[in-house]
Amino acid sequence: MPTITEGNPTTISLELKNDHYTVLVGSALLKNTAALIAEKTSIPSKKAAVVTDSTVGPLYAETVVSALNEAGIETCLITVPAGEASKSMEQATEICREMLRAGLDRKSFLVALGGGVVGDLAGFAAAIFQRGIPCVQIPTTIVSQVDSSVGGKTGVNTPEGKNLVGAFHQPQLVLADVDTLASLPEREFNEGFAEIIKHAGIRDATLLDLVEKKESIREHLIELVSRNVAIKARVVEEDEKETSGTRALLNFGHTIGHGIEAAGGYGRFLHGEAISLGLVAAIRLSVELSDLSETDGNQLIAALSNYGLPTVLDNDISDEAILNAMQRDKKFEGGAIRFVLLNQLGSAFVSSDVTSNHLSAAIAGLRSA
Repeated sequence: MPTITEGNPTTISLELKNDHYTVLVGSALLKNTAALIAEKTSIPSKKAAVVTDSTVGPLYAETVVSALNEAGIETCLITVPAGEASKSMEQATEICREMLRAGLDRKSFLVALGGGVVGDLAGFAAAIFQRGIPCVQIPTTIVSQVDSSVGGKTGVNTPEGKNLVGAFHQPQLVLADVDTLASLPEREFNEGFAEIIKHAGIRDATLLDLVEKKESIREHLIELVSRNVAIKARVVEEDEKETSGTRALLNFGHTIGHGIEAAGGYGRFLHGEAISLGLVAAIRLSVELSDLSETDGNQLIAALSNYGLPTVLDNDISDEAILNAMQRDKKFEGGAIRFVLLNQLGSAFVSSDVTSNHLSAAIAGLRSA
């Protein structure tokens, strides 16, 4: 199990088969970036790239770059356009070329400063640059702090689907500074709760007690993020590269959710919004095909609604487009469906009983409340 040390920052330590690293969750971490890298990692380099996007960069890049420069680390700032469209092979190539032009080499390191798109994209660039350089993740959204920055999955999208090109590349350090969440617009803040509610469904039903206190949730962000990181960390420790099936549980709601995200065209839905719809479908299938009670299922759906997340799918996105996108998803193996269901709150399993007919009916069911 991950080691958790409370305080400011809260420290969650991951011990993997051939790797280990620390996640720090707290406030005022950005200005101490260089000191924390020196304290928590063995990265020796004096050259780094900070990769961010056009939204996050103006807010936080100067703080991070200044902290690195003051520690004698020569830093190249690379800014990509904000949005899912930047999560592409072309953009990953351009990041690598900018690093080469700036004189970075295999002894350099990369800092990913931003949300899930930046974390996945920059992490992938770190995985392929000079056959792999160290990466430090500094997530700035709820989604990235509670989920995508931890676990080493990096990658880019293709027109055929989401995250279909990528690599496992564990970060050397994750700095989750909850102060950055204050700058999120309400829609972007709320979308992160799809992943949080997913974690409650698959591993820790008591997390709902905290989530349901929406009026005071911003007062408990360190606790909220830390508890979710601990859930993700434990799953990653048990099954780092999805070989035993445990890590597949993190895909609860994502099979249909990714299909909706791709069918809608990247940019129509925020990631958490598409996953919310996928969660609703997976919850209803869990009631139909497993032992999840309708009452418990409705509690999860109500939690999604409480954060303004969609639970009804618009009619202009066709079932065919969603199903076609799902067929290209990594969660289909040889055409067979690997679908995560709940048997009760806090307990999930991978089912082989979900058929294409079940998926079609579940998608159709999303079109009404």
